[in-house]
Amino acid sequence: MTPHGRAPAPTVFVGLGASSGAAAAEVLDLIGRVLAEAGIAPEEVAALATAATKTGEAGLVAAAAHLGVELRGYGAGALARVEVPHPSGAVLAAVGTPSVAEAAALLAAGAGGVLVVGKRKSVPAAGPARVTCAVARGAGGERNGPARMGAPDRK
Repeated sequence: MTPHGRAPAPTVFVGLGASSGAAAAEVLDLIGRVLAEAGIAPEEVAALATAATKTGEAGLVAAAAHLGVELRGYGAGALARVEVPHPSGAVLAAVGTPSVAEAAALLAAGAGGVLVVGKRKSVPAAGPARVTCAVARGAGGERNGPARMGAPDRK
């Protein structure tokens, strides 16, 4: 809460990478853990962001609905143009961009946005991690305006 009793303005953008079929519980668990570690309240989240090809993933859609925020999608070309601290050759080979979570968070945060939590992987009870998450804080306006779910690549 602010000194005036209001919730802080939502200025945090959560970028997500996910394998097909990732469960909402795994997505929400990772988001909750990362936000808590960073001392960020869930109410500060303005939007979730991912690759445009993943905006229909049920686990991501359910996570956005649970948090009461939109799920934004960015094309592989736009994501690939974002410089990130943890690029991945495996992600580049699979998706066409070296980063999804970090790049999507930074794109959603807009010009002047700052990565406050680098890429983290989920820790499921069984099996491999299926979700990655990164967090950026916006510094003002949003780059490219708000992307729509499944929006085409912005060049």
